[in-house]
Amino acid sequence: MRIPGSGIRAAFPAALVLAALFSPAAQAVLKVGDAAPAFTTQAAVAGKPFEFDMKAALAKGPVVLYFFPKAFTQGCTLEAHAFAEASPAFNALGAQVVGMSHDDIATLQRFSTEACRDQFAVASDPQAKTIRAYDASAAANPQRADRISYVIGQDGRIKFAHVGADPMEHVAQTKAAVQQLQRGK
Repeated sequence: MRIPGSGIRAAFPAALVLAALFSPAAQAVLKVGDAAPAFTTQAAVAGKPFEFDMKAALAKGPVVLYFFPKAFTQGCTLEAHAFAEASPAFNALGAQVVGMSHDDIATLQRFSTEACRDQFAVASDPQAKTIRAYDASAAANPQRADRISYVIGQDGRIKFAHVGADPMEHVAQTKAAVQQLQRGK
């Protein structure tokens, strides 16, 4: 397509389509108001394994469920440290933080102590069933999780979703969402 009088070919419509397809905003995530899929899986806190049950967790209060690509990588460790530091604030708001990746439970037992500093649970999804159910698969590797965070209300509905590469934003955004959720009660 030529832009009249400019001598310039307009290639940007195709570029806009490609940008939309590959931008973080194009990531398919569950929407606010969607039912959060219930699941049970192996998890660990403070190095000790247990069975995490989303329905049981929601009976106690809202859940911040954040998906991360791989334990012990730089960004995921940074994010775990930040959620660990923020855990007292989440707990004061009545919310429980749970991280999830495709890593096996043995790896997450170590990660729960070393990176999560014994502050919150990390759940194992080696078959990526829950990752797929929450539309949290990484585009480049669907077995792995992308960096996506949800705040799930006690009614089992998605109250907030955040997609982005910056691990610190996940902590800040989910904490603000939980605060807003608690003000709305």
